[in-house]
Parts: sequence; structure tokens; C-alpha cells
Amino acid sequence: MAGEIPDLIAQERTGTGKGAARQARRDGLVPGIVFGGDVDPLPITLDFNKLLTMLRKGRFKSTLFNMKVEGHDDVRVICRDVQRHVVKDLPTHVDFMRLKRTTKINLFINVEVQGEEECVGLKKGGTLNLVRPEVELVVTAADIPESLVIDITNLEIGDNLTISDVKLPEGAKPTIDRDFVIAQVSAPSGLASADDDDDVDADEVPTTEMGPPDGE
Repeated sequence: MAGEIPDLIAQERTGTGKGAARQARRDGLVPGIVFGGDVDPLPITLDFNKLLTMLRKGRFKSTLFNMKVEGHDDVRVICRDVQRHVVKDLPTHVDFMRLKRTTKINLFINVEVQGEEECVGLKKGGTLNLVRPEVELVVTAADIPESLVIDITNLEIGDNLTISDVKLPEGAKPTIDRDFVIAQVSAPSGLASADDDDDVDADEVPTTEMGPPDGE
């Protein structure tokens, strides 16, 4: 499973309607709803400041959460919508969907690099450039990988490792429909600069100033 799924603490919302929602916002809470999973929708509230912090970190809508509500079993959810104030752009309501084990979702999975100590290109002085430290995959809720493992052992200087070189977890596929680069081994900057200097020197032909022939 994908690392440690973060907890999302919520409270059950007793009142419904616009009046109860306004009161929740005055109390520093954001109203929301949890739906799906063949059970009744659950009205909730979330702490405004904590929610805003998570939203500002990014990718809130592609993060799997373990929602904890007192009096209810923990449930895995993913955000499906965040309604915002039209002027202040602050969250006013959040919708979450309960996930079945077979539910397909998009998640960003961290890339784990193996083979750095044995990498041919790194031993020759190359540098590793991790182009994508995480990759967005379509996965099932029951089979979320902890990480996406790449092996750079055989990469030479100038080589790329693409998504087609990676063994994906069962049932997973990338959201990008092309063979994109995940990592590459680049030449060290000093070597690249020296090569550039050599190219310049080879092109430059020194000229010798000569005076006019004798007698002119």
C-alpha cells in the first residue's frame, strides 16, 4: 500500500441546510459531505485552518485519506470537489467519496531509485537527474503501491530511463499516454564546459598579422 495514508479528522455535522453551514463557518469550520459506498451520505465539518493548509500543499484532490469521524468506522476517501468563495477563494464546502476496494483512482506515487551505487554512469562522474520524483498513476483502491521502483544500474552518461522501462504494479497504468522520461544520467557540468571550450578552440584558427612585402 502507498506508504502511510494520512488521517483526515472530521466531525459529524448535526444540522443541515444553509443556516447550519453558515454557523459552521462562523465557528471556524468548513462543512462537507461524505458519499458513496452503498451507505447514506454523512454530513461533516472540517477545521478551516487545517483544511486550508492541506489545500495549499497541493494535490488535495488526488490524495487518498483515512477519514476519522467519532462514532463511525474509519473510511478511505478521496476529495471530489472543493467549493470556494467567489471573491476570497477560500473553501466553503468539500465533497468526499468513499472508496470501494475496486474503485479506480488517480494518485501521485513517489519514485524510489535503486542501483545508485552500482550505476555505470554515476561511477564515471555523471549526475542523476530525477525528472519526475513522483508519477501519477491510475490504481485500484485495494492495490495502491507504496512506491514506483526504478533501477538505474545500467544507465550510462546521457542515458534516459522512461516509464516503459518500469515494471508497474498490477492493475496500474500512467495517466500520461506517452513514453515520458523519469530519470536521466547527465554529464558533470565541469566536463560539459570543457567540451564546449574544446569545440570553440577547434573552430578558432589563429591569424598572423603580416606587413606588406619588402619594397612596397
